[in-house]
Amino acid sequence: MSAIEPKTGESKTETATSVDTAMDINVLYFASLADEAGCQQETVSVAQSTSLSQLYEQLRQKHAFSRAQAELRVAVNDYFVKWTEQIHDGDSVVFITPVAGG
Repeated sequence: MSAIEPKTGESKTETATSVDTAMDINVLYFASLADEAGCQQETVSVAQSTSLSQLYEQLRQKHAFSRAQAELRVAVNDYFVKWTEQIHDGDSVVFITPVAGG
């Protein structure tokens, strides 16, 4: 049964409300995070109240990322943001590892 289809005895209004509590976030991975995730991008569905820190922690557990949040920068929709920035349905999030070079 699809998440969009109402369960037996459930109204369409109740289903819309439960669907509205989730948002889809497109996550892009580069460098060691892409290696550890085994992909360069994925779309994840999370609760609307999810923070960037919570999103990273969920993905860190899922993919066994070796880097702590404090080692990373984060960007949303192509702009560097603070970890306290809110995310919204359809946003693209990139967790960026330190870059070395000269």
